[in-house]
Amino acid sequence: MADIHFDVVIAGGAAVGSATAYFLTADAGLQCKVLVVEQDLGYRRCETTLSAASIRHQFSTPENIMMSMFGTEFLRDFDERMGTEGQPATVGFHEQGYLFLASPAGLHVLEENHALQTRLGARIALLDASALASRYPWLETSDLAAGSLGLAGEGWMDAYSLLQGLHRKAVSQGASYREGKVTGLRRQGYRLTEVMLADGTTIACRAVVNAAGIGAPALARMAGIDLPVQARKRNVFFVRSPAPLPGCPMVIDPSGAYFRPEGQGYLTGISPAAEDDPECDDFDVQQAQFEEVLWPLLAHRVPGFEALRRVNAWAGHYDFNVFDQNAIIGTHPAVENLYFANGFSGHGLQHAPAVGRALAELIIHGEYRTLDLSRLGWSRILSAQPLAEKNIV
Repeated sequence: MADIHFDVVIAGGAAVGSATAYFLTADAGLQCKVLVVEQDLGYRRCETTLSAASIRHQFSTPENIMMSMFGTEFLRDFDERMGTEGQPATVGFHEQGYLFLASPAGLHVLEENHALQTRLGARIALLDASALASRYPWLETSDLAAGSLGLAGEGWMDAYSLLQGLHRKAVSQGASYREGKVTGLRRQGYRLTEVMLADGTTIACRAVVNAAGIGAPALARMAGIDLPVQARKRNVFFVRSPAPLPGCPMVIDPSGAYFRPEGQGYLTGISPAAEDDPECDDFDVQQAQFEEVLWPLLAHRVPGFEALRRVNAWAGHYDFNVFDQNAIIGTHPAVENLYFANGFSGHGLQHAPAVGRALAELIIHGEYRTLDLSRLGWSRILSAQPLAEKNIV
């Protein structure tokens, strides 16, 4: 017999889980009883707080573009929307844009993506090499064909403040949070009926949300489902440089290296080559990546970075969808009340508001009502028809 009962149990209380809790409890008339189970309510090692905390509209998949555009509006209203009695909210949204750079070989993809993005309403400018050199004189452009620059809606934020704001607001609306780990799911036919925690607590429920980040595959296996998601480590380096970079956006080099302003310095990183990117859940920083790979790329793209100095570094993780690098959202046909929100491959933070809204609609109404995310569901996985996202950073 269950110890307690909730309508919805959310496994994972970072950005996606807390956004889902917020939207499920936003309508006081619905009286949805929600429990969020999170292993670390201090959020010291979650994907959200260890990320580069950025948002962009420059994707190659329409759903990702639309989710990011909703995310931007959510961030713009965040301080007003997320404030609670006696506790103001602030997310520190710096709307300074993304700049994707393309070599001649990558120009066609950049142009294709730009056409889709602007057709969907994103404000993205396509700049040729001379326009880039004029706008950013600190940038090496001799080997570039063009760049696409977000003119509005793109930038970065304080991830911890975003997470705390979502958490506090969800609690103020009636959601409950509990530090713990889901260790079992009880299933009857096509439905889950109970969630078991490591401390022995059994929770009866009507629906379960898998928002467990890199722990999502283990939770899926408890329900007999194979989720094609792996933990992939990503290093983030904080550097300082004497070279001024006026107007610097988040820059994405053709090599995959990125950098953006952060306080008195810059955050930077690069995804490793596929053959050097095994499944990994430790937090050890790969120091050699900076010296041997990243710094030479940065110094080439910004000559002033030749004199930069590394100050700090940390490692976090992507919940990487090895099938097509796109999120898996919705239910699996084998279990009708287990809702997945996994495999974001690095863009879970920016899509969390839209995904939280979408999951709340599915759980409450049984359908998407604002943004149709059905193409991101399980059908493409089960039919082996990938919906590939080209712009993974």
